Amino acid sequence: MELSHINNEGRARMVDVTDKPVTCRTATAAATVNVNPDTMALIRTGGIKKGDVLSVAQVAGVMAAKKTSDIIPMCHPLALTSVDIYFALSDTSIQIQATVKCRGVTGVEMEALTAASTAALTVYDMCKAVQRDITITDIMLLHKDGGKSGEFTR
Repeated sequence: MELSHINNEGRARMVDVTDKPVTCRTATAAATVNVNPDTMALIRTGGIKKGDVLSVAQVAGVMAAKKTSDIIPMCHPLALTSVDIYFALSDTSIQIQATVKCRGVTGVEMEALTAASTAALTVYDMCKAVQRDITITDIMLLHKDGGKSGEFTR
């Protein structure tokens, strides 16, 4: 395999965070799952055959946050101190918020985004047998705090 076209300047690498100070880091991300009223009724009443949609999605989001560095190549593995997944339901949507915290040298934005996205994908997976046109929208960072770049709020 010829690799002569790749030089050291263009190589992929993790950011060196060796000398950064440890600070409290927090990030909150969101995602929205859009379903029809019939699907929402099944979610609310426990009528989805795969089980309790929101409980499974919550566990999936927590697990995903903890495994972010395994699936996003340049993410540092972090010792997370808290992962919380919250849901707000309307007649046709599930708003998901994931908040992740740690004391570390790099931020937890990717962990929060991964948690919210995975929770949304889990809702889709559990409900796809009753509705194929579910959409996942508005995956975004809502807030982050800590570190050199400080606070961000959407």
